Amino acid sequence: MFTQPEIEYLNAQPLARMATVSSQQQPDVAAVGFDFDGEYFYVSGMRNQRTLKYKNVAAGNDKVSLVVDDLASRDPWQPRGIKIHGSADLVERKGYAGEKQYLRIKPERKWSWGIEKPVFTN
Repeated sequence: MFTQPEIEYLNAQPLARMATVSSQQQPDVAAVGFDFDGEYFYVSGMRNQRTLKYKNVAAGNDKVSLVVDDLASRDPWQPRGIKIHGSADLVERKGYAGEKQYLRIKPERKWSWGIEKPVFTN
């Protein structure tokens, strides 16, 4: 699903923004650390089970969105990033936050910009 430049970009980034939705259809977005193994994204944290993202997925609301982005340059303006829509479940694994439960995100659709070529050109 991901090109080699996209994989290299994802592996070089420390943070993402993850969106989930509650059973009352209330969206929530949170900055998260993540691991990416080329197929799945893994998200956890110090008090993961207390977070809305965890509670939303554990309650069966498995649809999520994840955005990894940054600025390659401010002058000239060169944004770049990847957005995915997917589904999440809970798995035990050893990762960046230690051995614990992680949200595993399976990408189903993705968009990227500014990674293989600049978004804006003169």
